[in-house]
Amino acid sequence: MSDDEREEKELDLTSPEVVTKYKSAAEIVNKALELVVSQCKPNARVVDICEKGDVFIREQTGNMYKNVKKKIERGVAFPTCISVNNIVCHFSPLSNDATVLEEGDMVKIDMGCHIDGFIAVVAHTHVLQEGPVTGRAADVIAAANTAAEVAMRLVRPGKKNSDVTEAIQKVAAAYDCKIVEGVLSHQMKQFVIDGNKVALSVSNAETRVDEAEFEENEVYSIDIVTSTGEGKPKILDEKQTTIYKRAVDKNYNLKMKASRFIYSEISQKFPLMPFTARELEEKRARLGLVECVNHDLLQPYPVLHEKPGDLVAHIKFTVLLMPNGSDRITTHPLQELNVTKPIDDPEIKAWLALPTKTKKKGGGKKKKGKKGEKAEEAAQTEPTGEDTTNGSES
Repeated sequence: MSDDEREEKELDLTSPEVVTKYKSAAEIVNKALELVVSQCKPNARVVDICEKGDVFIREQTGNMYKNVKKKIERGVAFPTCISVNNIVCHFSPLSNDATVLEEGDMVKIDMGCHIDGFIAVVAHTHVLQEGPVTGRAADVIAAANTAAEVAMRLVRPGKKNSDVTEAIQKVAAAYDCKIVEGVLSHQMKQFVIDGNKVALSVSNAETRVDEAEFEENEVYSIDIVTSTGEGKPKILDEKQTTIYKRAVDKNYNLKMKASRFIYSEISQKFPLMPFTARELEEKRARLGLVECVNHDLLQPYPVLHEKPGDLVAHIKFTVLLMPNGSDRITTHPLQELNVTKPIDDPEIKAWLALPTKTKKKGGGKKKKGKKGEKAEEAAQTEPTGEDTTNGSES
């Protein structure tokens, strides 16, 4: 078998080694999320918490695969973001930013980790308060969580991406909330955080995607953002953008020396994964990044806002479409939610009742190596998040 054929064979979940790498990345990002949640306290500076999340991921991944012949890339797959209240996403400020958390803030944490390009992402919503979350805050979190649970049951072989789009909008409406436009659930592949196969959060005239069917051995980031507002976020200040990803298919001869310096640094340090401008030489970064973005060499991840007073919740997780069913590998338990009204729609209840695992018929089992057995065992024991859904409806 040639090297090219071997590489191609190992790219999906049919390889136990690939499954192990996904699960190792997931274990690290789950622990990183736990750390970040513990740091989210009144008066804590947002940038300090973001830094702690990224440092933890770099340290933990740095301890793995140290003694292998071929260097294995590993580290942050998406910088830690902490977006508060009506800020929708991608808030990961520069080091001199003074933003602090306050009692009662609704905090959305978003982060990712990869090992050898196999990516595990997660987002979680946490309210800075003691005791159960109540009222509209509980509704918007429950809407995101229940929609994500439904999506996980519909992102399965044989189902189409349009099935997911329609279902999650119905779930949000049941809580009198809106699914936020422009958020996509992407297929992920090795070193590709935003693959071409996607499920739209909201289908309308401006945003359409090709219809696609989910297939076994694919990996998806299920990404749900809900709002008590209109669900039509806006960029208020482009200077707030600090997260970018290199556009590998674009070329341009940059004119400014600062731009060439920064683009060279990005190409060396972050050739494929999103990164934060905090990791660059900041004095040159702001000037150089503008020319890179203007000529499409970098894809920006802008900070989006709903209207002041709106509450926004975010739930994201990574799911492996294994032969024995859907395996959610990133998760974090929610706070107790006392919603204003429980779900009583029979169709939503039927979706939530769908199993995430499939029973395989006996016979014809392939022999597995020890790694394969371990990967399968881990797949069986990973939490599916079903308990959190039940909790959110109590």
